[in-house]
Amino acid sequence: KWLSELGRFAPDLSVMVLGGSAAQRASQIRHVKEAHDVDVLITSYPLIRQDIEQLTTIEFRFAILDEAQHIKNAGSKGAQAVRQLQAQTRFALTGTPLENGVGELWSIFNFVLPGYLLSYSAFLRRYQDGTDAEDLRRRISPFLMRRLKKEVLTELPDKIESVFTAQMSPEQAKVYEATMMRLRQRVDSIVKEKGFERGRTEVLAAITQLREICCHPSLVLDDYTGTSGKLDMLLDMLPEAIAKGRRVLLFLSLIHISEPDDAGYETMYLDGDTPAQRRVEMAEQFNAGQGQIFLISLKAGGTGLNLTGADMVIHYDPWWNPAAEDQATDRAYRIGQTRKVEVIRLVTHASIEEQVVALGQRKKALFDQLIKPGESMVGGLSPQEIMSLFQ
Repeated sequence: KWLSELGRFAPDLSVMVLGGSAAQRASQIRHVKEAHDVDVLITSYPLIRQDIEQLTTIEFRFAILDEAQHIKNAGSKGAQAVRQLQAQTRFALTGTPLENGVGELWSIFNFVLPGYLLSYSAFLRRYQDGTDAEDLRRRISPFLMRRLKKEVLTELPDKIESVFTAQMSPEQAKVYEATMMRLRQRVDSIVKEKGFERGRTEVLAAITQLREICCHPSLVLDDYTGTSGKLDMLLDMLPEAIAKGRRVLLFLSLIHISEPDDAGYETMYLDGDTPAQRRVEMAEQFNAGQGQIFLISLKAGGTGLNLTGADMVIHYDPWWNPAAEDQATDRAYRIGQTRKVEVIRLVTHASIEEQVVALGQRKKALFDQLIKPGESMVGGLSPQEIMSLFQ
């Protein structure tokens, strides 16, 4: 993405993209250090972890992290690596500086201004419970610029958002209810025996299973031959959309469905296994008019893509964090978009999905309350709230 954007907006700059084998990348880094003819060096978070020993030998004028939420875990190898970069000025760009808790904000700030927000343990002791939220907001506000799209991109067309609620098919509802009864007992037993923290992985696996049934029970039961209310709703809305000339981004966090292909639509598909160069090629092809429906894994395609060729965005299943969903939507609703964009979220009625959406709104509140004055900060999801999903 950045190579094409720099070519578009700063064609006079000399740009190098790190790539190839470890030996090839080492040679590229030596060239940057010795030749002084490269203005911009582009790399990825996985490669920074591998190349940090060589990269620390270069004194950069600027170190800029795009999608800086990748270093939200302060103890991760990626976060530790980027903090070793030598730079006169540091920037972090992200649409989701907070996804689960204030510790993620500390990690990003510790790259930009090392030591400014105390040590990690001292920071959590002071700010984690939310009692000093206003003090934290005052501390970070001089160094943070929140750019709201409605304020800085007034030339963008309208964005229309709606939620479509799907009723489960009769056979799907039977599977869901039976699974819920079984998992409720299992989760209750796990929590009593292990406690919530030790049993967290198994509890989250149970939640995922219920979410999969909401999408389509065949994801859980190999011999399931029934239908899915949500998939039926999607397949009902696609013909009208395509007939009107709409071009669709279809985000899925859990599955790859083949039904649009089977229905004869011209589709493209991108997930975490798609190579970086192929991602760029597919985005360019779609924006040039190829394809009617672009199916994208939310985690793989939620950032780093410009897909203004689409004017309809469909989120097939709700994500835990509304900010992550919004970032995915912004693959289409961004500079360069000339058409009205319709955003549709599909939610299964009377299911765990409706509660996931409600809990996700608390995370959005956490972000908003730190950026502007307001009530005391909202904390992360408690064990009680997660357990309520099984009620």
